[in-house]
Amino acid sequence: MSPQYSIELLGSKHHRAAFSCGIEALDRYLREQASQDMRRRANSCFVAVDTVTSALAGYYTLSAAGIPCTDLPEHLLKKLPRYPFVPVALLGRLAVDKTFQGKNLGAALLGNAIQRSLRSEVAVAAIVVIAKNEQAESFYRHHDFLLFGNLPRQLILPLSSYRLNT
Repeated sequence: MSPQYSIELLGSKHHRAAFSCGIEALDRYLREQASQDMRRRANSCFVAVDTVTSALAGYYTLSAAGIPCTDLPEHLLKKLPRYPFVPVALLGRLAVDKTFQGKNLGAALLGNAIQRSLRSEVAVAAIVVIAKNEQAESFYRHHDFLLFGNLPRQLILPLSSYRLNT
């Protein structure tokens, strides 16, 4: 039987201490900083909870951002109004606990982030991420993200070709 997950907003009921994805900075963020960032409205943190054990299986953060149009490739600009900045959702972090890795949970979390971005009442044209390492960059590129801008491993996923799942 494969585990089932509920993806929900991080709250005080979630036990974060046992979460370990193998990257200390991502583990520490969830344990020590995520709630503070949410209270400060810097981002929202969504967690995947194993519905059988209530363990935190993974998480991601989303926040609103804007990127200069000058950073975008021309083929993406053709589909957008000519404003100085393009509204985007920033996928700040995405991590899966070691126990749940290799089960496509990362892809499920990314899909959830895409759907949340499409459902948002604040319009965004794309999702942007700065991948932490080559493995993360490979993950995002596998899911159709494109390199853009001047920063290394900065990727964008235009939402124009996605539809809202109802």
